[in-house]
This record gives sequence, C-alpha cells and structure tokens, in this order.
Amino acid sequence: MTALRPHAENQYSEELAQLARDDDRPRPPGWRLSPQAVVTYLLGDGAKVTPKYVGPRRLVEVAVATLATDRALLLLGVPGTAKTWVSEHLAAAISGDSTLLVQGTAGTAEEAIRYGWNYARLLAEGPSEAALVESPIMRAMRTGTIARLEELTRVPSDVQDALITILSEKTLPVPELNTEVQAQRGFNLIATANDRDRGVNELSSALRRRFNTVVLPVPASADEEVEIVARRVAQLGSSLELPAVPTAIEEIRRVVTVFRELRGGLTEDGRTKLKSPTGTLSTAEAISVITNGMALAAHFGDGTLHASDVAAGIVGAVVKDPVSDGVVWREYLETVVRERPDWIDFYRAARDA
Repeated sequence: MTALRPHAENQYSEELAQLARDDDRPRPPGWRLSPQAVVTYLLGDGAKVTPKYVGPRRLVEVAVATLATDRALLLLGVPGTAKTWVSEHLAAAISGDSTLLVQGTAGTAEEAIRYGWNYARLLAEGPSEAALVESPIMRAMRTGTIARLEELTRVPSDVQDALITILSEKTLPVPELNTEVQAQRGFNLIATANDRDRGVNELSSALRRRFNTVVLPVPASADEEVEIVARRVAQLGSSLELPAVPTAIEEIRRVVTVFRELRGGLTEDGRTKLKSPTGTLSTAEAISVITNGMALAAHFGDGTLHASDVAAGIVGAVVKDPVSDGVVWREYLETVVRERPDWIDFYRAARDA
C-alpha cells in the first residue's frame, strides 16, 4: 500500500541522499548533513533540490544553527505559516527521522513527554526496563536524534515544565528504576507554537530560556505567496492522484489576493480599508481552497479551474462566524469584488455560494 502522505525523509529520500554524497562540510555530531546542506535542502538549489520552504534565508540559517547548539528551537507564528512543515523537514534532514513527534493538546499528560508504563507488565513484574514505555522524546535522547513537539502552548503548564530538566541537563531521570537516560550527541528538540494562543498556557520564564525562538512570518509579497500555493497545490494534486487540471495561476492569484486583503484590512491598491474576519486566512487555507477547487473541476467540471470551483471553498474559509464574518464577506463582495470588471465571474459565483 502507498502512504497518503509519506514522511519527508521518504518522500525526498533521493534529494537527501544526493546532498549527503556531495556534502563535504563539517557536520555536527549525530547529523546526517552539514548545516549548510540542511539549509539547501529546505530552500532548494534551483536545480536538483526543490524548495520546501519559501522565506528569508537568514531565518532558516538561524533555526538550523540553533539546533547545532545546546538550545532547543521554538518555531512561532500565526496558523498556516508552515511551522509543522519546517519542523518535519528539519528533523528529516538532520536525523533522517521526522516521526519522533508529540502532539500537544490540553489533554497531553506528562507521560507523553517523559515515559509511561505497560501496566499489565508493571503489575505482573514490578518496575522494569521491559515495562517502561518510552516517549518519542526519550527515544530521541537515546538515539541522538531530533524530537518534535507540536503546539507547545496548548500543553498544560505543569506538563510543559517536564521539559526543563531534559533541555537543561540533557538527562531524563527514571527514579522508579534508579537510573536515568542521558541524551546522546545529536539530540535536540523542535517545538512549535501558535502566537494566537498566547495566554492559553504561557511558557514559564525558566522554560522559555531553554528555547531560541524563531518567528515564521506570513509571506512577504503576493508573488511569494502565489508561488508557495502553486507549488504545494501541484504536490498535493500529484500525491492525491487528482486528474490533471491545467495550471490555474489566475485563480490562485485571485484567492491569494482575497486572503491578503482581508487579512491585512486593506485593498491591494491601498485605497480601501476593510474589516477583517475572525479567521486567520492563512496560506495553508489558500492551498486547501485551490486543491478542493481542482477536485471539483476534475471530477464535476470541464477539467479547467474556474471561479465557480473556488468560490464555495473561499466562502467557507472566510466565514467562520456566520454573523460577524458574514457581514465582513458581503461588504467585501459589494465594495471591492463587484467593482473589479475582470472579477465579475468570481463575484457572481461567490454571491451564489
């Protein structure tokens, strides 16, 4: 069977292998690539290595350099700024394994970060190595690889603090066995957090000092965002084996324009102020809208992406709150979209949707 979404180290195994063969620069202990090669893997080389992230090079360099030190890395940003995507590819390039993942939620227990027990064996045999259930972070410490923790600020504060000893002492005590697990060289942690979640479970000052924070911004320009959306849509279409749909860069640019204008509260020409909806209108949502439109065009349309194929998806992305967002969307349609002659097809489709 073929995985719906292969892990980065599997999907891009040829690129990683090629980079490793050509890489003659110094590698930190436990790393499969040098820091320079990791940056090339993420940003591409314009030839054989495809870009995984489109953004400031210096920002990626800072993130990679952090992981070569004793500081953990915190990727911070609004939803849809590719925090998870970047963390996965960093782990794949550095360790060849992006699967040592803890998904943070309000219900995440300390065992997910430290360790747990096989209670059947614990009751039958008492505390033992065989009864111990390692967390992904403990396995990363044993193997000297990168661990990932998603949505750190959603994890309860007392559970977050279980990371302090791990990140400062690079050791994980197991008092029940009178032993400890010491991190091997190459171990580090990448955490992600949504900066709209500030105040949900703020990091303690002690824990925050253990991280170097890198803020992933929204795409700087419309052209940059269009490039990101077009590339990811092509990748998703291939992965999902959607029937071929001719390149629809015009519709992609239109969706990106709508999202950027509503997100920024200002039209592209800077002349009209707009109300912003409650949602984030992220690049990831734009990718979802276009991918859904491609499926509609391929399976229920004429094979070409039209405004009507993306209208329903874009309305669903904008109108999260039927009352307040509905007002924002209708005002935008009537005051902005309706006044653009080349957008009349989109106006009609969105109004009908």
